[in-house]
Amino acid sequence: MFDVGFWELVLIFGVGLMILGPERMPRVASQVGRWVGRARRTASSLRRQLEQEIASADAPPPPPRRKPTPVKPVNRPAPEEPDAGVTDDGEPAPVPAPVADVVAAPKETVGVKDGHSEGDADGPASGS
Repeated sequence: MFDVGFWELVLIFGVGLMILGPERMPRVASQVGRWVGRARRTASSLRRQLEQEIASADAPPPPPRRKPTPVKPVNRPAPEEPDAGVTDDGEPAPVPAPVADVVAAPKETVGVKDGHSEGDADGPASGS
C-alpha cells in the first residue's frame, strides 16, 4: 500500500521528535501503533468477508434437498390353509356369490285386492 523505506521512517521519527519532544513522543508512537493495528485487522476482516462472498456467488447452488420417501410395505398374499376351497370329498368347494349379487325376493301380501286389504274401513269385507 504505502512504499515506506527505512530512511523515510527515520525522517518521520526525527520530525516527530522535534515537534513533540522526548516526553510525549513514546506515548504518541504507541497510540499510532494501536490505530495502525486496528486498521490492519479491520482491512483483513473486510477482505476475508469479501472473498467469502465472491466464492459463494461463484459456487454452484447446492442441489435441492429431497424429502425422504416413505417405505412402502410389501404386499404379500395371506398364507392359505392346506384344505381351503376343498370339500371333504376332495372336490373344489363352491364359491359363494358376492354380497352385491344377492337379490331379496319381494314379500307377498296376503288378502290385498286392488290396493285394499280385507276388513278395510273403505268397504265391507269380502266373503260375507
